Amino acid sequence: MTENYLNILEESLEKKLQIMAKIQKYSLLQQELFQSQEADLDKFDEYVDRKDELLEELTALDNGFEALYRAVSGQLQENRGKYAEQIKRLQELVTRVTEGSVTIQTQEARNKKLVEDYFRRQRAGIAKGRRSSRAAYDYYKNMSGSSVETSQLYDSKK
Repeated sequence: MTENYLNILEESLEKKLQIMAKIQKYSLLQQELFQSQEADLDKFDEYVDRKDELLEELTALDNGFEALYRAVSGQLQENRGKYAEQIKRLQELVTRVTEGSVTIQTQEARNKKLVEDYFRRQRAGIAKGRRSSRAAYDYYKNMSGSSVETSQLYDSKK
């Protein structure tokens, strides 16, 4: 019975690694979006939604893993030698999951900076556009007001 539980724990960790690989893929796609000059915000939203779905799956796997581990942890402690090989595989998988988690967190931090930089550039472009529009408006206003003043040069003696 315990062997079956250990197999389920192992499958759960492997599934978790697969989901984490998909999350990494979407994170890299997001990175590519914001490294370009014009990011496709609809694609970005799509990637965020997909990653949210994957994170929900990951959370469900975590909850199931923890519950199952609590159920068999006593038996594992009592029969550690009997299940040594499976315990070692589980430990290796947990290490890979932890490394994957660190990789995802690092990528997300990079993506956050890319997104912030992108929106900073967009705001700067909008501010520049406003200044240009204001300068054009002021020029137009000055030029249209100056046509009245040209009559001072008109020779009224003719």
